[in-house]
Amino acid sequence: MISILPSNTYLKSHWLSLYQTITRCNQVTSNIDKVTFVVPANKDQYNAEVKFIRALTYFHLVRKWGDVPLITKQLNTTGEIASNTFREKKEKVYEQIVADLKEAVSSGLPNQQPLTGKGRVSKAAANALLGQVYLTMATTLDQGNRTTNLNNAKTYLKAAYDMRAFGNLKEIPYADVFDVNKKSTNAEIIFQIVNKQGDLNYSSSIAANNQAKGETINSLKPSSGVGGNVKADLVKEYEDNDLRKDFSIKYANDASVKDWYITKFRDASAAAGTSGYGGNDWPLLRYADVILMLAEVNLYLGDEASAIQYLNLVRERANMPNYQTSLNNENYSKKFPTLKLAILHERRVELAFEHHRWFDLLRFFTSAELVTYMQAKSQADYGTAKVSNFGTKDYYFPIPFDEYKLNPEKMYQNPGY
Repeated sequence: MISILPSNTYLKSHWLSLYQTITRCNQVTSNIDKVTFVVPANKDQYNAEVKFIRALTYFHLVRKWGDVPLITKQLNTTGEIASNTFREKKEKVYEQIVADLKEAVSSGLPNQQPLTGKGRVSKAAANALLGQVYLTMATTLDQGNRTTNLNNAKTYLKAAYDMRAFGNLKEIPYADVFDVNKKSTNAEIIFQIVNKQGDLNYSSSIAANNQAKGETINSLKPSSGVGGNVKADLVKEYEDNDLRKDFSIKYANDASVKDWYITKFRDASAAAGTSGYGGNDWPLLRYADVILMLAEVNLYLGDEASAIQYLNLVRERANMPNYQTSLNNENYSKKFPTLKLAILHERRVELAFEHHRWFDLLRFFTSAELVTYMQAKSQADYGTAKVSNFGTKDYYFPIPFDEYKLNPEKMYQNPGY
């Protein structure tokens, strides 16, 4: 695997975009009391929404970099900016994330957003994210508070699950979750980034970008490359007859490709056209994720029976045998000898390409365990990316060099960079 350097420009752009979002949130929270609202309830709603977005953004920052600058008010002078240019301990960052999400949970937000409000924050989204935050705290922070954090995770995840507008997950076909024609009405999606089909500025290019040369399933836009390439390590993890494999990936047979590519996000409509202006939304929270987190948290709390029940809900929707039956399959039991590894496997194939995998690995393994896990993988299944290069320093990204040099003492670099 290739090491990311502090000078990496994509890394710096990502850091800046996250903090630009924080800045905009702080502008709202710092000035909302100065605004007279014609509809008083709107103030509560906007405050809850912006607190959710700030919490979500800091959640990404703290998981990717560890200690990060924590700013919760509008900064108006260079002196204020300088005095806030330091990395706050990750535990304090998590305290702020929890505080923001608790405000959203206790607000007047609707449990679920109506059709006209898709892409806006709901109470189900706030509960689901808060549950995920507590689960992450339980598994990655000081273990003295592990049980308390796990119980809190269970409480909020269950609250989100109880707000669902359907019965069992099997009622919602897997392909429907990603169908651009059903994205606004699909009851599984809790929170999504909304894109506008056919629009130059607000459309999604994910379908077209993932498509390989010679293929047409994703988009009408012709492709000249390999698209969203899929490593053999993931291809081999799918079980036989898993419908999620058939929907999510495909083998491109073009002579210049001859490899697997991502087909999970599709918009080959005339409205998206040959420019690839797709309408695919980006799901950030959905109920299969919540269900599998409930399986995970119940496992950690020692309730394996409940963990298996939740795991089976997801496997049932995919037309896969339940966990107990699967253990009789020698290949399955050899690959996933523990319930913990079975849940991790299920998350990988269910949520593939939705940007959960790295954060799952951080929860499931300590940094040392993760190195062992990654280095045990077959190099042949990763191509030129050297799994032997993976080390403990890869647990976090490096602080971008331009940020570090502002104050090398207070913006200290992560170990190994």
